[in-house]
Amino acid sequence: MSFEELVATEHAYHMNVYGRQPVAFVRGEGVRLWDTEGREYLDFLSGIAVVSVGHSHPKVVEAVRDQIGRLTHVSNLYYTEPQVLLAQRLHDLLGWGKVFFANSGAEANECALKLARRWGRRDGAERTGVVAVLGSFHGRTFTTLAATGQPAKHAPFAPLPGWFRYVELDDIAALDRAIDDGTSAVLLEVIQGEGGVRASSPEFIGAARRLCNERAAALVFDEVQTGLGRTGRWFGFQHYDVLPDIVTLAKALGAGLPIGACVAREEVADAFKPGDHATTFGGGPVVCAAALAVLEVIEQEDLVQNAERMGTHLVEGLQKATASDPGVTEVRGTGLLCAVQLDGDRAADVVTAARDRGLIVNNVTPSAIRLAPPLTVTEVEIERAVALLADALAAVRERPGG
Repeated sequence: MSFEELVATEHAYHMNVYGRQPVAFVRGEGVRLWDTEGREYLDFLSGIAVVSVGHSHPKVVEAVRDQIGRLTHVSNLYYTEPQVLLAQRLHDLLGWGKVFFANSGAEANECALKLARRWGRRDGAERTGVVAVLGSFHGRTFTTLAATGQPAKHAPFAPLPGWFRYVELDDIAALDRAIDDGTSAVLLEVIQGEGGVRASSPEFIGAARRLCNERAAALVFDEVQTGLGRTGRWFGFQHYDVLPDIVTLAKALGAGLPIGACVAREEVADAFKPGDHATTFGGGPVVCAAALAVLEVIEQEDLVQNAERMGTHLVEGLQKATASDPGVTEVRGTGLLCAVQLDGDRAADVVTAARDRGLIVNNVTPSAIRLAPPLTVTEVEIERAVALLADALAAVRERPGG
């Protein structure tokens, strides 16, 4: 099927919910992608921070092929070894916790919110409210959309569940006012991904922990985008001297296969009773086998440390390349989750110009460009990507009205 035929067929038969880029990819290897025309790209988005160990890593491919050839699905009415081993592996990485496996980050967050409410009623109290942060993103289901602190995304689907309160990022006084005796959970990202790669201050995270302790609420960290090496630590919250009650994971865990995980401290996790929560597909043998291989690769190839080193190289390279660009106001990032902030809403134009040059990034906000390459990225690949992005920025700036 030609690219034109592919687009026409998609328009005829697929719901119009994605603002797709005009390219179709057919193959990936490491940090590279190839489209239907055979053109090669550097992938500095990695499926929105998903392809953690690079495209088609041989160990992940082998694990999936082996497992799918032996057992694909039996439901969660029965035990399977890959799921049990993956739960143990996540516990060991955190040093605590029990796990529920879902199919996505949104579902992991749904589980976290249900669990927080169940735990919030442990002493007969009626804790149902949730405090979230403006600019956050937690999913597209009704509840996780309501948790997402972006009113523009709420409007088409209102009314949404009404038990959420929102505070500005790093506003400790507002957080103090928002958390009360009826709060079941505080849900936040230590680094906002879809909000433009904006890190919380240590003071804000510390205050969230203290206030949750004082008011018997669960502190939930959404690590769907930041977890499993992305920030140069296994978990983003490890940049802060704070432990959550619940952490949610997805994206990088399956390196492209659909899996999410909600991990809670044992005391909190035990609030769930049989029948309280369930999923048909979550934690199936194939995706768990893939996730086990992903975690093995991250550890064996020292990818958490590579993310820290290469992240520093990427930020410093971007800062140097854009130092004389008056349209760039900031380069920010932690590990391999970075953003280039512009002084106007031109990010989409820059993304197009970068794609035309063979670099995949995205406009995470109208004025910010996100870079999140696979954790396997090298210095040479970073230097090439920085040069391509700098050229794209210059091309957009030099246009009439740019």
